[in-house]
Amino acid sequence: MERDGVKVMARILGGRLTPPTNLTGELVRRLVSEIEDGKLQPGARLPTEQEIVNSTGVSRTVVREAISALRALGLIVTRQGAGAFVAPNAQRQPFDIDPDKLGSLTEVLRVMELRLSIEVEAAGLAAERRTAGQLKEIGRRLDDVNQAFERGESAVDADFAFHRAIFVAVGNPYFLRFLEFLGHLIIPRQSVRAGFVSPEEHKAYLKSLEREHVSMYDTIAARSPEEARDAARLHLINSLGRYRRLVTAINGQSHTGGA
Repeated sequence: MERDGVKVMARILGGRLTPPTNLTGELVRRLVSEIEDGKLQPGARLPTEQEIVNSTGVSRTVVREAISALRALGLIVTRQGAGAFVAPNAQRQPFDIDPDKLGSLTEVLRVMELRLSIEVEAAGLAAERRTAGQLKEIGRRLDDVNQAFERGESAVDADFAFHRAIFVAVGNPYFLRFLEFLGHLIIPRQSVRAGFVSPEEHKAYLKSLEREHVSMYDTIAARSPEEARDAARLHLINSLGRYRRLVTAINGQSHTGGA
């Protein structure tokens, strides 16, 4: 069984990795993909460092860093004197989002759909549970966003802080931990090229965001859970619509030879 695993790995790693790729990251991604696809079964032994070096052309340092990263992810286990093996539960790995893929508008839309499923409820719970101090913090963060918009900035950091303040007001640490796991992935303005919209369109876009944020704040302040959910839902559905239109525009430009 062990030697079968090595043979499979030799076929998998047969393609040599070349610059300017991040070699450690690429080797990790290649191995993770094969584990997820079931090509590397739980219990299979990985080739030795030297075998991986020979088949990929990377250095021993790169191999060791990749093995260390896979071990940290819980995908492999190492046994002294025996080598590295695919972990028994490797195909049941923790939830993750690869930020490297977020340059794709399709992936941005998928994350926004995930946001829709949790932020709507977070807004409703915040309206029910928020304290006076938490509401004050939400308002302070809202002011920061609006001031950044007035300066013509995209306000990624301020926007994230506004949403985080709402999640704090939920009073459930799991909501907040999930938001912090997503981090700035929830504010996809940083993941798309602004060059696809005119300055006038960008200004109108920021104004619409401002109105939606104010509506979220007002309904939370009024302790109106259903209205808060509606405001959050409208905000996220509008955002989804904006980015879907952007995807359509980009696809149209690519079909006509546009940049």
